Amino acid sequence: MRRRPHRQVGPPSAPATPVPRRRWFRIVVPLLLLAFVVSVLAVEGYTSRGFAGDQEGRGERAGRSGVGVPGEVAGGGPVVDAGHDPPRTYRAPARTVVLTFDDGPDPTWTPRIQEVLDRHDVPGTFFVTGRQTARHPDLVRDLIRSGHEIGVHTFSHPDLAAQSEDAVDRELAFTQLALAGAAGVHSSLVRMPYSSTIGALDGPSWSVARYLGEKGYVLAFVDQDTRDWSRPGARAIADAAVPEVPGRGTIVLLHDSGGDRSQTLRALEMLVPRLKADGYRFSTVAEVVGVERLTGGVDTPERWRGWVFVTAVTVSGTTVSVLGALLLVVGGLVLGRCVVMLGLAHRHARLARRRGRVGWGSAVVGPVSVVVPAYNEVVCIGKTLRSLVASDHPVEIVVVDDGSDDGTADAAEALGLPGVTVVRTPNRGKAAALNTGVLRASHEIVVMLDADTVFEPSTVRRLVQPFADPSVGAAAGNAKVGNRHGMLGRWQHIEYVMGFNLDRRMYDLLRCMPTVPGAVGAFRVTALRQAGMLSGDTLAEDTDLTMALHRAGWEVRYAEHAVAWTEAPDSLRQLWRQRYRWSYGTMQAAWKHRHALVERGHAGRFGRVGLPLLAVFQILTPLLAPLIDLLTVYGLVFGNAALTLLAWCGVLAVQGVCAAYAFRLDGESLRPLWALPVQQVVYRQVMYLVLVQACLTALSGYRLPWQRLKRKGNVVVPPRGGGLPSGV
Repeated sequence: MRRRPHRQVGPPSAPATPVPRRRWFRIVVPLLLLAFVVSVLAVEGYTSRGFAGDQEGRGERAGRSGVGVPGEVAGGGPVVDAGHDPPRTYRAPARTVVLTFDDGPDPTWTPRIQEVLDRHDVPGTFFVTGRQTARHPDLVRDLIRSGHEIGVHTFSHPDLAAQSEDAVDRELAFTQLALAGAAGVHSSLVRMPYSSTIGALDGPSWSVARYLGEKGYVLAFVDQDTRDWSRPGARAIADAAVPEVPGRGTIVLLHDSGGDRSQTLRALEMLVPRLKADGYRFSTVAEVVGVERLTGGVDTPERWRGWVFVTAVTVSGTTVSVLGALLLVVGGLVLGRCVVMLGLAHRHARLARRRGRVGWGSAVVGPVSVVVPAYNEVVCIGKTLRSLVASDHPVEIVVVDDGSDDGTADAAEALGLPGVTVVRTPNRGKAAALNTGVLRASHEIVVMLDADTVFEPSTVRRLVQPFADPSVGAAAGNAKVGNRHGMLGRWQHIEYVMGFNLDRRMYDLLRCMPTVPGAVGAFRVTALRQAGMLSGDTLAEDTDLTMALHRAGWEVRYAEHAVAWTEAPDSLRQLWRQRYRWSYGTMQAAWKHRHALVERGHAGRFGRVGLPLLAVFQILTPLLAPLIDLLTVYGLVFGNAALTLLAWCGVLAVQGVCAAYAFRLDGESLRPLWALPVQQVVYRQVMYLVLVQACLTALSGYRLPWQRLKRKGNVVVPPRGGGLPSGV
């Protein structure tokens, strides 16, 4: 096989030493971003939906009010002033038609309807919603300048008969703020959604109507509903607007928003000339009531408050729309990834079982070298070395003490284990220590592991079998959490089995493994030399090296039967530091090897398959995944709580299926999965924050220093090497 020489590509330019003055960027920006998102969700939810507890059943309100519609209202005109006792009603004068339009303004249809009215010199009464007014304030201003009348149609178009009084007040107040901000006016004319005629005033609706009247509002109903929303045809709409009794005055309901209003537009073109020819005149609701107008100006402070409100609603509405679209993208990616990953993992397991029966080919039986880099690992080194000496495969063990000051080298030598060589070097970092070990190694195949990792007797043998294929330059083992006690340990155990090892099965089939873990990996020395050995350019030297091997033309395989037990962080602070380093190092490595996207051969395959998968599923999707949780909270507070919980449980169920299958493939007990729901609520949020900070660190140009974790040496290997993958 022809080997491509590896061309070293440096990481993005960054200062060699920390820049403290930029640390605020990584702290303040996430807080500001979170505050912004929470604020826009709160504004959007509160203005458009109100709190979930504001909704009331129609029957509940009717039973509480016990109020019937007075006879003078039921038999009166369609305009009602319920603030008087008894209520007053008004009808359109003879041969007078009032054209009213609901649900606008709409950027497509309102200007076209206004153009028809203005051309025929016909006034209209537009009942606008506060939401549409905030989104299109210029349309409201144009209507007022042209002499048309503006009425209130609530803010978000709810059924007021099913709302609490607080919710009704909020709908009206927000709409008035929107009118103040858009056009500097208030309106005392209102039309209740879903109550177009007097006949709709049942007990609950009349209770609301009386409440609105007490607040100074005049309610406008209609004589004739054209039902143009059902799109019966332009002529049918025009016919429905003509007074049933010739010469009688009428108030007509039309719509300028809420869908395709082309039929309404054509109906107006036919209706207005027809009624004018029959001797009808056109007027507004204010004239029907007998006043000059039902709208009035507002003072400057109120106008400024309205402007702020309109701006906030506009920004929040746009942002929530974008977030909703992103949520669909994230949901699609997550579900698609789960389906693809489960399918590929199943195929990988079948191939592994077949390979277990026939072998890798010519079995690798010769001795191998094991390199253990160590820096202040005195509490772990003994257990690690004893597990290596117990291997059922011949090994040479090289411990590279990287300038430890806790006696790690002395402790390793004091064990007196056969085949163990201790090399002492000045402190130069993990990459340099591993390179030193590789140079001291006597064999072509080198196994690398962290000093806190414990191997099973069969781990080395199983790990090196892929090297029977001469095209293989590296093999990744199956790292498992060895300290699973406590909730944090269980969460990491679930993550390792479900996230890391299930991912590696997929990457193995696609031949684009991005990382051979530092806890358990094996390498061909020839491949290491062609890849440029290990580099200290990034904080993820294992990912950096794996990508370099791909670019040098070597295959990287996954030996899922080679199990190693590693010590996971046992505190949130330690976990944060570890994952922060991993995330930032992965970004450094991906940037360093970005040119693989345009290379040919195996390097190009990795660049065009592996790097996009890494960017989408380990950076982009996790960055956007908090939307699921934020919008879940949004739905619980402002929406249908039961439906929101059902959707969240559906996402959790998908995660549970993936986790259960991953545990089955790895031969693990399903008992720890009881902690999965809690992991999704708590642990996942920590991982989100870690990734956000890592991204901001990269953007700010701050070069993260190496952060070593404190070890306790508490790795426990289950009896008989429990947790073996299926097929072993």
